[in-house]
Amino acid sequence: MNTIRKADLLQKRRWRIRKKVQGTAARPRLAVRFTAKHIYAQAINDDAGSTLVFLGTLDPELRGKKLAANLAGAKVLGTAFAAKAKAAGIGAVVFDRAGARYHGKVKTFADAAREGGLKF
Repeated sequence: MNTIRKADLLQKRRWRIRKKVQGTAARPRLAVRFTAKHIYAQAINDDAGSTLVFLGTLDPELRGKKLAANLAGAKVLGTAFAAKAKAAGIGAVVFDRAGARYHGKVKTFADAAREGGLKF
């Protein structure tokens, strides 16, 4: 499958998920994105169109840990994101996996965020 077709199918999956998953001020959307080297997570209020909390492996507080986009990095980032979200007053979120399947790194991140105190 060529890369243009693959990217097009991924974007269509994201749009299909985004129709069903909407974040509000009470329950923001927790969007997680895994690239080849890094992990990015953010809590988004779709009503206001604003990001409430953002955390990634490039942030200064996590940069010293040399996190990668693997299971161990997903677990550490999930617990750190849950702590940062709880500090910002976010207790419940709607999970947006950005078109990725719910297994492996995505599932590990979600489980770590749940253990950190976020409700999905």
